[in-house]
Amino acid sequence: MTAIDLSPLTRKLSAFVALSAEELAVLDRLHQRRRRFVPGRDLVQQGQSKQAAYILASGWVCSYKIQRDGTRQIVDFQIPGDFLGLRGLLLRTSDHSFEPVNEIQAAEVLASDLLEAFTSTPRLATAVLWAASRDEALVVEHLVGVGRRDADARMAHFLLEMGARLALVGIGSKEGYDCPLTQYHLADALGLSAIHVNRVLRLLRERGLVTFRNGRVTFHDHQGLVDFAEFDPAYLDQSGPLLK
Repeated sequence: MTAIDLSPLTRKLSAFVALSAEELAVLDRLHQRRRRFVPGRDLVQQGQSKQAAYILASGWVCSYKIQRDGTRQIVDFQIPGDFLGLRGLLLRTSDHSFEPVNEIQAAEVLASDLLEAFTSTPRLATAVLWAASRDEALVVEHLVGVGRRDADARMAHFLLEMGARLALVGIGSKEGYDCPLTQYHLADALGLSAIHVNRVLRLLRERGLVTFRNGRVTFHDHQGLVDFAEFDPAYLDQSGPLLK
């Protein structure tokens, strides 16, 4: 078994399509230009044009928009196996920014790389379209959370979603996962203040459902948290390959 067979992107796309040897070889070529990035410096900036996209190989990234008053809304968090800036690459201009949460490794992908890959392996193009559609479903779910869920259910739903996403690429489980996010990240993503985030996390811990401490999310009662958040993972579409 090769490195690309075990890569987070391969694990993720395999939830949709059983990848052939040819398709795996194309994915391997897309991972050739690997770069490291440190926190605090954007990979892609809002309004930037003619930039590359990236495949995240390790570490976490936040995608966000800055308002005129300087406030930040985090749109989503990217984890290993996710594309960064794919929409901006295809639309020529990025409508939001990407910043590493911790040190990351990512493979740079040019528009010409994608065109060549999609031309030679149409099923792989379909799998990437599935991944992009799934990412859109995540954003829709986040919008519902910010708009309609109360703060404790919103937090519980977010922690469960991240756990499911990480489990798909082999770095999370129903027991828990490592998480580099700060309370300020959570506040900017969930539309809460940092103080409110702290209160909500304490409430969930006191209920014996989940603890987030020292960079680790630990599920004490996973099913109880699912029931509390009314978490239905169907929108994550991780039930198994549709294409053989």
